[in-house]
Amino acid sequence: MSTSFIGQLRNYTADLFRADAMAGLTVGIMLVPQGMAYALLAGLPPIYGLYAGLVPMMIYPFFGTSRHLSVGPVALVSILVLTGLTEFAEPFSEEYISLAILTSLVAGAIQVALALFRMGFLVNFLSHPVISGFTSAAALIIGISQLKYFFGINVPRSGSIISTLQDLFSHMNEVHFLTLIIGFVGLAAIVIMKKVKRSLPGALIVVILSIISISVFGWDKAGVAIIEDVPKGLPAIRMPDITLQNIFNVFPLALIICLISFIESLAIAKTLSAKHGNYPIIADRELLALGLAKIAGSFFQAFPNTGSFTRSAINEQAGAKTGVSSLIAGIVVILTLLFLTPLFYYLPQAILAAIVISAVFGLIDVKGARKLFARDKNDFYVLLTTFGLTLFLGIREGVLAGIILSLILIIWKVSKPHYAILGNLPNTPYFRNIERYEEAKTDPDYLIIRYDDDIFFGNAEHFYETVLKQAGKHQGIKSLVLDCSSIGHIDSTGVHHFKLLKVSIEKQGLKFIVTSLKGPLRDIFRKNGLFDLISKENVYMQVVDAVGELKHQKETNSEVHKKEIE
Repeated sequence: MSTSFIGQLRNYTADLFRADAMAGLTVGIMLVPQGMAYALLAGLPPIYGLYAGLVPMMIYPFFGTSRHLSVGPVALVSILVLTGLTEFAEPFSEEYISLAILTSLVAGAIQVALALFRMGFLVNFLSHPVISGFTSAAALIIGISQLKYFFGINVPRSGSIISTLQDLFSHMNEVHFLTLIIGFVGLAAIVIMKKVKRSLPGALIVVILSIISISVFGWDKAGVAIIEDVPKGLPAIRMPDITLQNIFNVFPLALIICLISFIESLAIAKTLSAKHGNYPIIADRELLALGLAKIAGSFFQAFPNTGSFTRSAINEQAGAKTGVSSLIAGIVVILTLLFLTPLFYYLPQAILAAIVISAVFGLIDVKGARKLFARDKNDFYVLLTTFGLTLFLGIREGVLAGIILSLILIIWKVSKPHYAILGNLPNTPYFRNIERYEEAKTDPDYLIIRYDDDIFFGNAEHFYETVLKQAGKHQGIKSLVLDCSSIGHIDSTGVHHFKLLKVSIEKQGLKFIVTSLKGPLRDIFRKNGLFDLISKENVYMQVVDAVGELKHQKETNSEVHKKEIE
């Protein structure tokens, strides 16, 4: 099926529109309170959450490949904005708002540039345990950052979770119990409604009930903090405050947001697509769509945005069929901005905190950590390391640590590829790893080893030492057979070590035999004179051919020796 928005509309019907309209209405209703909550989390006035949920959500469907992804403000990106910009300006100030909007433009420009150069594959360089550890720690930091609103106490902002907790505990005697009750009841109601029916707009219901309660009972006069004035009207079109110094200041944050938002959105889009299986998710197109959504949004005062897991899941569950559902959700936001913002005057900050806390619950991947602990201890320790670094160093530092850790893991894995000693399965032409197949038989006259990766400068030394070491461990063999079926390429460093290996093996008095060369590898051998070095009579198409020839030579030599004795 077509991945383009126009292609989705070619056979559009009234039934499809009804499904999209219902899903879009549901997502739009959910976005309004969520957007306001995430704006506060980002250190911005609540109205900017609605701006961030308007233009980006209506731009994405025209360029993206997911039919269900709902783009807009999310908790993770919001906390990144807060931690990244606080060092340059005071949250809620004009300068801070300007930098947040510029960050969206710069992050979007980076994503578009990466898309044009087809760099969507970069997402593969952050492993799942790293992402899981980072998001789990970030969710915990986000949740803790909202407790001051939940308890109704004033504590200074801090980039450290330890100092935040210390400040909270030192001010516990100042807890405003009415605020705490409102927040707790609101959180409980949202969680319960989500369990009863996920598509139920629990956040909006709680927002409406809390606004009514505050306005009727006058609890704001009793000390409950409220949002107060929310500007009315659509966002004005403005050029972001572009200066070289500002770009320099926000660039590191924009780069982090670029990577995290892409990874988060792509994972959501692929998960939802897999449930339907009838349309592909194209990474480079997603990168372009997300980048254009950020760029366009920045001219309408939107801070950085990305795909939302909760809203996207609701969009899919509510029956969305095409990107039209996002356009409908955008219309809901437009109507809210035009007519409904004065109604949010009495909205308690504790309820917005409850909305954020309920949203980040799902980011803490306890189940995934348990599975890794049971099945793959190495990946579990990677998750735990990223979690700890993010939790105690900070979210921005955690992202960088996660990227560095992922790269280290990649380097470590490619520098020490898998290899196998092969044995023959009785009465078959097949050779398998003797550690996995007990019935596989080896021969005392020869050793067969398979190296399971391309040979390049990063693992050439490992290749050389591994094969040489195994040859030395198997005393009494007369030949070494190197199965190259898993090798697709050898670079110049690999060629150098291949030549060294041949010489070293023959110095041990062994015959060096090579089998199963693929076409590209044969070309490399020919260009670098390896066929001349090894000699073509020691190169075979398959392992079974080499073994057959070795057995034939052994039998021939045995017969010759027998005749000589006679």
